[in-house]
Amino acid sequence: MTGPEEETPARPVLRIVRGDPSPEEVAALTVVLAAASGGGGEPEDTGPRSVWNERESLVRRPLSPGPGAWRASALPR
Repeated sequence: MTGPEEETPARPVLRIVRGDPSPEEVAALTVVLAAASGGGGEPEDTGPRSVWNERESLVRRPLSPGPGAWRASALPR
């Protein structure tokens, strides 16, 4: 068994294969990759949504012909 001080080193997350980047270039690449990964944080709560902004209200339901269909088309969804 290995103790906590004898752990094997982890693989590097980022490895430069070719070229000689400056520390600023490596830092910029790290920031871009961290931002692209999504961050893993919780989505921010923007509060209650307005009915005026709902996109579902812009999409029409399928038409259903039949007796009383014209009256049902004016009913709230």
